Amino acid sequence: MEKEEHWTIFFGAARAVERFWRTIKYEYIYLHEFKDGKALFDGLLKFIQFYNFERKHQSLLYLTPHQVFNERLLITKNSTKLNKM
Repeated sequence: MEKEEHWTIFFGAARAVERFWRTIKYEYIYLHEFKDGKALFDGLLKFIQFYNFERKHQSLLYLTPHQVFNERLLITKNSTKLNKM
């Protein structure tokens, strides 16, 4: 793999992490009040469970991340259908 490809993969992953944390903030943290750090931590665990196993993702063709990973599905940037890896 060439050096430019490494940077492309790195920045793609960084964007995914940014989107993930933005979702957590806007769909969970900003909508709730927490009495302490433990309540925040416990709530985050539940939200992340929901995010990965129940929440449908438009970018994953309305599947959950768990479904895509578990079934080893390949979804490219402009996918309109699923492909097995």
